[in-house]
Amino acid sequence: MAAAIAVVYLSLLLLLLHGAAPAVLGYTRGDFPEDFVFGSATSSYQYEGGFDEDGRSPSNWDIFTHQGKMPGRSTADVAADGYHKYKDDLKLMVDTNLEAYRLSISWSRIIPNGRGDVNPKGLQYYNDIIDGLVKNGIQVHIMLYQLDLPQVLEDEYDGWLSPRILEDFKAYADVCFKEFGDRVAHWITIDEPNVASIGSYDSGQLAPGRCSDPFGIRKCTVGNSSVEPYIAVHNMLLAHASVTKLYREKYQVAGKGIIGISVYTFWAYPLTNSTVDLEATKRCQDFIVHWVLRPLVFGDYPQVMKNIVGSRLPSFTKAQSEDVKGSLDFIGMNHYYSLYVNDRPLGKGTRDFVADMSIYYRDLIFYCGAQAAPTSIGPDPQGLRLMVQYLQETYGNLPIYILENGYGSSNDTVHDNDRVDYLKSYIGSILTALRNGANVKGYFVWSFVDVFEYLTGYGQSYGLYRVDFADESRPRQARLSARWYSGFLKNRELDVDQSELAMAAAESRAQQ
Repeated sequence: MAAAIAVVYLSLLLLLLHGAAPAVLGYTRGDFPEDFVFGSATSSYQYEGGFDEDGRSPSNWDIFTHQGKMPGRSTADVAADGYHKYKDDLKLMVDTNLEAYRLSISWSRIIPNGRGDVNPKGLQYYNDIIDGLVKNGIQVHIMLYQLDLPQVLEDEYDGWLSPRILEDFKAYADVCFKEFGDRVAHWITIDEPNVASIGSYDSGQLAPGRCSDPFGIRKCTVGNSSVEPYIAVHNMLLAHASVTKLYREKYQVAGKGIIGISVYTFWAYPLTNSTVDLEATKRCQDFIVHWVLRPLVFGDYPQVMKNIVGSRLPSFTKAQSEDVKGSLDFIGMNHYYSLYVNDRPLGKGTRDFVADMSIYYRDLIFYCGAQAAPTSIGPDPQGLRLMVQYLQETYGNLPIYILENGYGSSNDTVHDNDRVDYLKSYIGSILTALRNGANVKGYFVWSFVDVFEYLTGYGQSYGLYRVDFADESRPRQARLSARWYSGFLKNRELDVDQSELAMAAAESRAQQ
């Protein structure tokens, strides 16, 4: 049982993408609306490094990785060294013709004690980045929280498990709005509450690494996998609503500026057309996607979750329901691939989130069931289009930003033809969705440069630019995907042959 559950966790959390089908580009940048933006993204802990510099305090991820809980005992103490190399990366963004860049703020760097005094050197770092982006005409999108919480708040009251975090998160957001809001009009409160809660409080795979037997991927010393994921998401939703209210009342002037949340999504196909598999597919989306989005639009959790989880699922008071309802200006989607789903009988006894969901996943890598797996799905551009359409039908045509989409590969290669084909096909699927009336406003490649990955450390890379993590200077090298994306954003197709790529690589090395 425990082994099967562990495989389900990996199936849910690991974004190990393999083999996209070749795509023929039949569109240009000019085919997209003028107000549609193309960008790329990184996050503070995964990109910056400088973990103990200029007043920054430890985050929960610093503690988690220093305890040796990542593959190869890897840490992001240096990561891509964005704390020192951001000016060079800004130049690369200009060279890549980026129209937008999504970064996250390190709460530990801005307010080292979690509340109270603001760190001027932390503010200066982010002001310098924002100023550089604005100067070069690159639209700034800021994620307030991308899984890295000041450890002091974990120690004081267990972070997202306590309602005390609502006031601290609101005060932190207030500082960010005040200090950066004159140049930033696109805000995301929290990254992937669904994945964050499952990984952090059910499987123990993400910081702070809480879980309970037999559900964790390792033996945790603290946690309750049956209850804590639901408590964490509940507090995240209330915190999001509180911060949204603050932004709208104090900073959103004359309709300028928007605020939303990011949710991890995948498209789910029923394994068969049986009634139970069709119901399982719907239940999958209720537990993964609507767990987060339904309260923020309609004010309450999906009924199927309330029926299955029962008293372990926190309830919204009438006032809380009114607060969370309508607290989205847009939906942020992090989307990578699709899965087959089929029914699994609801287990008896103690259950965690995955057991509550009572489904099997079948994807390109993992098979969780008793029968032989059929042809499986990995990269699936159609799935992105279907997910967009599904969300628009469910939530009344709210604007959507694709805040993450990308392809993982070996760090060693710059000849990432598979990633180019993946990006071509997924961007093409967005254009199809737009032509079908979807209200999609932007697309961000994960990631701009190679970073420390929350699930695999340095075992897999998503960057348009390769980072040599074995070199202390962390040099960047343009991959084929960076050259393709740059050419596409110049409103032309670009088929880069190997001689061009070799020339670009030589030029990159000469500049190091």
